[in-house]
Amino acid sequence: MARAGLTTERLTLAGAELADEVGFDQVTVSAIARRFDVKVASLYSHLKSSQDLRTRIALLALEELADRAADALAGRAGKDALTALANVYRDYAREHPGRYAAAQLRLDPQMAAASAGGRHAQMTRALLRGYDLTEPDQTHAVRLLGSVFHGYVSLELGGGFSHSAPDTEETWTRVLDALDALLHNWPAP
Repeated sequence: MARAGLTTERLTLAGAELADEVGFDQVTVSAIARRFDVKVASLYSHLKSSQDLRTRIALLALEELADRAADALAGRAGKDALTALANVYRDYAREHPGRYAAAQLRLDPQMAAASAGGRHAQMTRALLRGYDLTEPDQTHAVRLLGSVFHGYVSLELGGGFSHSAPDTEETWTRVLDALDALLHNWPAP
């Protein structure tokens, strides 16, 4: 019988909170059991394994990010939309570093197709329509934006920019300006 009050959703959220506190790599079923002061075996009616827990956290993070992005993009276009989307990823990573790391977890193709990952791609493609890109340039641009956002955020979170001036806010603004200019003047193949 499942312990009263423990649900898969509650355990997933606790795992996400733990990931933000100690890092996504440290999240295990054992760590969650300690958090709830229960035996590990009592969690197996809700979770299959630590990998199942980690996958659930990744799905939660993707959903949270997609919801934030949809709200931020509503009614925006062009550089305003680009900046809004970029800031969603950066702000989420700062607020929830463990969940952000979870969102990078490689999912199996079936799980990925059912996740909110598709919403991320759709929103990015919608943003790019304002730059009048067609295929395959649109796909290249989706990959570019994802790479730049994730690369910058990962380096910043890791302290990679903390050792020198100028301030990272200034650099972030210039990166977004450069992306906007590039998207407006996308090179022909």
